[in-house]
Amino acid sequence: MTPTETKAIVTLSLLAAFVDGEKHERERAEIKRIAEGLSQADGVNLPTLYQDVLMKRVSLASVAGELQSTESKQLAYEMAVCVCDADGTQSEAERMFLADVRTSLGLDASAAQFSRQAEEIAAVPVAATSAAAAAAPVPTAGAVAAQLPDSAELDKSILNAAILNGALELLPETLSTMAIIPLQMKLVYRIGKAHGYELDSGHVKDFLATVGVGLTSQYLEQAGRKLLGGLLGKTGGGMLRGLGNQAVSSGMSFASTYALGHVAKRYYAGGRTLSTQMLKDAFAGVMQEGKGLQTQYLPAIQEKARTLDAGKVLSLVRGA
Repeated sequence: MTPTETKAIVTLSLLAAFVDGEKHERERAEIKRIAEGLSQADGVNLPTLYQDVLMKRVSLASVAGELQSTESKQLAYEMAVCVCDADGTQSEAERMFLADVRTSLGLDASAAQFSRQAEEIAAVPVAATSAAAAAAPVPTAGAVAAQLPDSAELDKSILNAAILNGALELLPETLSTMAIIPLQMKLVYRIGKAHGYELDSGHVKDFLATVGVGLTSQYLEQAGRKLLGGLLGKTGGGMLRGLGNQAVSSGMSFASTYALGHVAKRYYAGGRTLSTQMLKDAFAGVMQEGKGLQTQYLPAIQEKARTLDAGKVLSLVRGA
């Protein structure tokens, strides 16, 4: 893929990020930070890309004209779909935008099918669990003091979730990257539930935003690293490309999942009394710890990646 096509894909992703006009200012700031970070990678110079998109100095037609290969067109569309779905199911404005993208890129019915698959992942509620988990007794807030959750078991579930999301980051398919956010949300939900709190998706999204994890910006960061590293795309038979190459993927999904889990555990165990600044500080500290642990658990992440493929993504999100 040429640098021009890579730039066009990132541009289309940013157009998708702002199409509904509902991004919070802190999310806009995160998207800007990530766009500027991506502009320094692999020789792709995008110093004014964020401003060009925000000020409407680029158009869908101009971006489409820079995408020549079938692969680049399909990948651009898939990333745009996942950006639209990163913070939940698509709005009417996002659906219309994606229909225009399909037309502009001359994509066939398989593109619409991909959009339906991404919507299915985004629509899985955070409370959806496996049958075994659903059958387990749910502690009430009043019962928390009498029966605290098993701390070691929670730690184990956090580590397993971090390893799984680290593995998903190594897969080339865009839907695999799309699954990381729903899995992180479900982890926070389960931790809250273990401490006697029944949470909905709105509360979980607010928790992620409070600690500093924007949904759209996180997807852009994950997918952007893979795109610029040459990992994101289609490969024959779903085989991995450069599985052991951590220069492609820095393991941020492992670290962010690990940090979200442990900060959520601390927050709900303490009766949700931590202030916004305390949550941000705690997340930043545990994030650094997670980055340090990522190398230690890299073999487990790679082994997990070898057992996954795109066909398992939806079942993972449903059953987590």
